[in-house]
Amino acid sequence: MVNYLRGIWAARYFWWHLSMSDLRSRWRRSFFGLFWSILQPLGLTLLLSLVFSRIFGMRITEYAPYILSGMIMWEYVVGSVIGGSLAFVQADAYIKQTRHPLAIYTLRNALSGLIVLATASLALVGWVLIVMPHDFGWCWLAALSAFPILGLVAWAGATITAYIAARFRDLPHALGLIMQAMWFVSPIYFEPSTFRTGGLHALVDFNPIYHLLQIARAPLLHGQWPSMENYGWSGGTVVVLGTIAILVGRRSEKRVIFYL
Repeated sequence: MVNYLRGIWAARYFWWHLSMSDLRSRWRRSFFGLFWSILQPLGLTLLLSLVFSRIFGMRITEYAPYILSGMIMWEYVVGSVIGGSLAFVQADAYIKQTRHPLAIYTLRNALSGLIVLATASLALVGWVLIVMPHDFGWCWLAALSAFPILGLVAWAGATITAYIAARFRDLPHALGLIMQAMWFVSPIYFEPSTFRTGGLHALVDFNPIYHLLQIARAPLLHGQWPSMENYGWSGGTVVVLGTIAILVGRRSEKRVIFYL
């Protein structure tokens, strides 16, 4: 395992170049470029907030950042996992010519998405500073810990799905349905109180997605430090997914070349 991590570090210039190349191709010939990472979620947030704030009787100024925080973080995870499932297929030319650790190709997706997430987060921070300046404080530093945790979750999830999708090409299509189902049973756009009122406490208390979101939401939206329970569930998610990714990788890495 140590040698494998050393191999990833030794190839750092390669996977960093791939990540930056993905960002350049994504925004090539675009007038706003990377700023679309801010404009797109902000525009959709305003639209959804106008509807949901009326339905749930909430103030749009306070409900909008809740939706925005859930949107940008969830879209990052979904994009990394579904996009990462095709990482080996899309990098087959590199895989057939070099002997780099295969995990660098899913790291490529997770890293480029993390940069987009960080850019989109500027809209969230700006909105909260304007609308809810009283929540600003030292606890905001805790929100920064959401980035490495989400990055590890996305990397591990993408690695697992990439190995499976190299053999079963239908997986990316199935993942869209799976992630959509997870969206419906998680407090991403809907307040936790909505689930608790309906007697669905388990979908909040035992949902890793909720705890991942709370690491950013608690300090930014409520001026509170994330709880140890939030970090415990999030850290446990990283450990479980990371362990599965390692076990799957050990079993399948040498076989991937035959599936491409």
